[in-house]
Amino acid sequence: MPAPKIYVGLLGKTNVGKSTFFSAATLVPVKIENRPFVTLEPDEAIAYVRKTCVHKELGLPGCTPVSSLCINGERFIPIVLVDLPGLVKDAHKGRGLGNKFLDSIRQADALIHVIDVSGSTDEDGRPVKPGYRDPIEDVVEIENEYDEWMYGIISKDWPRFARGLDTMNQSQVIEALAQRLSGLSITKSHVAKALAITKLENSKPSSWREEELRLFIKTLREVSKPIVIAANKIDIPEAKDLFKKLVKRLPNRIIVPVTALGELMLRRFVEKGFVEYLPGDTEFRIKDRSVFTQQQLKGLELLKEIMKEFGGTGVQKALNSVVFNALNKIVVYPVEDENRYTDSKGNILPDAYLVTKGSRAIDLAYLVHTDLGKRFLYAINAKTKQRVGKEYELKDDDVIKIVAAV
Repeated sequence: MPAPKIYVGLLGKTNVGKSTFFSAATLVPVKIENRPFVTLEPDEAIAYVRKTCVHKELGLPGCTPVSSLCINGERFIPIVLVDLPGLVKDAHKGRGLGNKFLDSIRQADALIHVIDVSGSTDEDGRPVKPGYRDPIEDVVEIENEYDEWMYGIISKDWPRFARGLDTMNQSQVIEALAQRLSGLSITKSHVAKALAITKLENSKPSSWREEELRLFIKTLREVSKPIVIAANKIDIPEAKDLFKKLVKRLPNRIIVPVTALGELMLRRFVEKGFVEYLPGDTEFRIKDRSVFTQQQLKGLELLKEIMKEFGGTGVQKALNSVVFNALNKIVVYPVEDENRYTDSKGNILPDAYLVTKGSRAIDLAYLVHTDLGKRFLYAINAKTKQRVGKEYELKDDDVIKIVAAV
């Protein structure tokens, strides 16, 4: 059974390069016969996170993935990228496509916020001279829109609702708040974490001041929908200083320098066989210079310099950062034969599951199949050949066999 889908929402105002990022991230460098997650909405597509495949650590000559890809020893694991409608200031009041955006964002597990770090688009996305706008304003305004939208949902009839919460114990309060926000894909663990961070877990909700309610909502948004900032258009000269200022002013945020246009160009040239490049590489190789115009060659040389300075185009790094850092995922490989590392059909390391750090062997069993979880007896760590119990905490790159009762 394929691993559960991870949804990553792509947000940003008009003309910041969001559509270019979406196109670049979902243009696959190889033909795929069995595309995973085939039933997608029009604004959704498959992107991939990249990680060195465990077959190299195991000393195997290769693997035969079923639900992911392995190229040159690198495992590409599918996620769903959702291209959210463009967002503008005052979207929570219904301006622009605000309501459509805020409705689309519900299913996202995490977000990549594409901003124009060159400052060449104003607050409504209209082109301006590079350096004109401070990109931090886009970060603040977009996140504020989301907070205001959530505040509008939870503050509605809050006094009466909060009085009801006062009569409950802590677990019931968490349950009631999660239920009220369940349409936003917010869970009890999200609510509990936000209450703990804001230190509101021991106070009566009816006593919360407006600023405390807003703080709780902001924290809940940060916990339930973590955001990675893709600082796009880093290839524009004015962007470098603005990027440095952005990182300095937002020291605790994940900010990735990106040239989405550069990534898209490379992936298209790979498709045509003109360039050798794997998404996430820090460099590329031109196969035949004669197929390019002088202008194209000049653009590619400029891109080489940008990639050398920033460690790549940033698109793959942004995808990896949102899954492995913001969502705290690790990769685990379930198998049926712990000696040959295969499934029942002989496929070597067929599946790579993205699971949350701290997950246990029993959690993996349920992810693979509900019946496997219900009939769980024990698991085998295929690397060590040791038997482990249901409480065994999974580690990154674990290869696990689940043994269940017949």
